[in-house]
Amino acid sequence: MRRIRHRFLQLENVIHRELVCHSTDLLRVAFGAVFVGFGMLKFFPGVSPAESLVIATTDKLTVGLVPGHAALVVIATLECFIGVCMLAGRWMRLAIWLLALQFVGILAPLVLLPARLFGGPHHAPTLEGQYVLKDVILVAAGMVIAAATFRGGRLVREEPFPIAPTDRQPTEPAREPAAVAGR
Repeated sequence: MRRIRHRFLQLENVIHRELVCHSTDLLRVAFGAVFVGFGMLKFFPGVSPAESLVIATTDKLTVGLVPGHAALVVIATLECFIGVCMLAGRWMRLAIWLLALQFVGILAPLVLLPARLFGGPHHAPTLEGQYVLKDVILVAAGMVIAAATFRGGRLVREEPFPIAPTDRQPTEPAREPAAVAGR
């Protein structure tokens, strides 16, 4: 049984090391691919399933000052630019700031168009509502990418889990609290 536990802990340490080394980059690339993919759809009228929602949201956000098609092109360009930056791992600081701006637009329908998003039976989310709700995952992923890349941040691997712990761990003697200046 001990041998199985030892092998399992070895495997777990290898997996953990690989996750620390590659998970943020994989998330960044997947995020970039999603943004490029959904952004590209918006360039072609009638192709994006979110087209009418994007137009309605930008119309409310800009108080009708930006025409629907122009807003769609701007958003498509913004999404594609952010996606390409994420895929390439370049201009990340600019991409993260643009992403923060984009998130306002992504989540705005929750506040501006709740009846449209939750118009199903018993206020269940409509297909558009589900589309926006899944964007909450994109927001969280963007936050992880920002934390891991902004200002040189990165994941740091801690010491691996001990593979062969002893049955009895040595106990440290109780320590007195350090003296506090002024007491």
